[in-house]
Amino acid sequence: MQLDTDELSGVLKRLKRAQGQIGGIIRMIEDGRDCADIVTQLAAVSKALDRAGFAVIAAGLRQCITESGPEGGVDTASLEKLFLSLA
Repeated sequence: MQLDTDELSGVLKRLKRAQGQIGGIIRMIEDGRDCADIVTQLAAVSKALDRAGFAVIAAGLRQCITESGPEGGVDTASLEKLFLSLA
């Protein structure tokens, strides 16, 4: 399923922010920063990536429901597999 890129603009912003966070983590490691600070930032970027993934799945669900209409046709097994891949 191809998702609407306009609907994913928020996801792109979140991913770009996470990309910046990862760069910051790399610099922290290179600078010999404290372990607790590094782990805190790793947890933050991990959560940001999870949220981006869930936002993509939510967009897919909305699109599938809208496109399938009242007769159904949503591939729930595929959507469930995508959702669980983030767990």
